[in-house]
Amino acid sequence: MARSRHPVGQHGDPGLQPERTTLAWGRTMMALVTVSAIFLRWLPQHGLPILLLFAVAATAAGTIYLTQRRRYRASAQGIARENFDADTTAVLWTAFAGVAMGALGIGVVLAG
Repeated sequence: MARSRHPVGQHGDPGLQPERTTLAWGRTMMALVTVSAIFLRWLPQHGLPILLLFAVAATAAGTIYLTQRRRYRASAQGIARENFDADTTAVLWTAFAGVAMGALGIGVVLAG
């Protein structure tokens, strides 16, 4: 088994996938923060149930923020090892949060 020329967590090309993936997750996080702020603006119109939407969006954004470093490190190490698996769990949880916000949004609008 050949040893990597790069220290753990680093790879040879700084423009590779980990950086692009980090930027994409950062954009997703910022979109969720923006959406959560919009939900708060709707609070006077739709009442307290809108706080469920805010909670889902804010929790998803916070989770992305807290797990970003781990995801980057795993990506960089995977490239250095030339063996990388996508983080399907993070993608599925983000998709679940989007579906949950959609369903809750429909529920809030129909209840109001």
